[in-house]
Amino acid sequence: MTDPRAEGDSVQDPRRAASSQPRAARGTRTSDYEYHLPEHLVAQHPADRRDASRLLKLDRETGEVTHGTFPDIIDLVPAGDILVMNRTRVIPARLRGRKPTGGEAEVLLVNPEGDSDLRWRALVRPGRRLRAGQRVEIADELAVEIEAEHEDGSRTVRLITHLPLAEALDRHGSVPLPPYVEREATAADRERYQTVYASERGSVAAPTAGLHFTPEILKALEEKGVRTAWLTLHVGPGTFRPVEVEDPVGHAMHSEWYHLPDETAAEINRIRAGGGSLWAVGTTTVRVLESVADEDGTLAGASGWTDIFIHPPYRYRAVDHLLTNFHLPRSTLMMLVAAFAGYEETMAVYRAAVEEGYRFYSFGDAMVIV
Repeated sequence: MTDPRAEGDSVQDPRRAASSQPRAARGTRTSDYEYHLPEHLVAQHPADRRDASRLLKLDRETGEVTHGTFPDIIDLVPAGDILVMNRTRVIPARLRGRKPTGGEAEVLLVNPEGDSDLRWRALVRPGRRLRAGQRVEIADELAVEIEAEHEDGSRTVRLITHLPLAEALDRHGSVPLPPYVEREATAADRERYQTVYASERGSVAAPTAGLHFTPEILKALEEKGVRTAWLTLHVGPGTFRPVEVEDPVGHAMHSEWYHLPDETAAEINRIRAGGGSLWAVGTTTVRVLESVADEDGTLAGASGWTDIFIHPPYRYRAVDHLLTNFHLPRSTLMMLVAAFAGYEETMAVYRAAVEEGYRFYSFGDAMVIV
């Protein structure tokens, strides 16, 4: 009988099988998305003006990287193309108050539950001491009652107020700045941690790629002949959650509510069918479009919840160009960008951005991938 280890035979020595398995392709493991970022490059405040941010451009065909400022977007987007933006509005979702014992407590509203706008899924601090049946007093006209506890640590809470909910939150809530912004929210953050076109209340984090736009830039794009269209995705706190498993497939993605209007879907289909391109403003816009798109990229109006997790390898169907900020290491957002631009190209761009002193994260600079 022929020795199975003889030359030309494909049977492998079992003692060597593990070490000779092919390595995972670069960009398919969470640890591939580590990069060095000096602490001083994490933007703690927005730029003096929205459009004063820098803009890095990556050309996917040539790999060329160029540096400019955000108003360059007016020249980059051709007439006849369509710019799609997320019009969600950040609510003052962070509520600070006291327990009946007098201890400090915090409630972060995440999303409404059920038909009542007074019942929410929330995150609480201190989690171990806020149990079902307990109450947090926020102000004389606002309190929060803990109704249920969930395995993921979240709570179902009921807001108690005689005021309209929006008014109660505006009076007594604060802007839930990202965890890497190491300062208290100010009155100015209510305007600057918000896009100029935000209109649909519901997010606890801003779609930050849109923070750079001004009314003047939007007007200049419109006068040039660039179409604009709107959708909504209410951003949850899971956007800041790192991927903690080495294989991204095992990451449990958070769900977020979205609405793609019929008129937006029809306009995108019309423009792309006529040879125009779609420019997605931000990863939230990407997630809606790619959740809804058919295999050929055709869109239809829809509403619902999406937990789509885009990471390499992935074939984009609806998005032609992407405007985004610079994201956290090991994050789902960084993986989404790598799936669009290419893994090696993305990591090279991040290294270049660090070397050039770009400002990172929510209040930081922007990049556009064409």
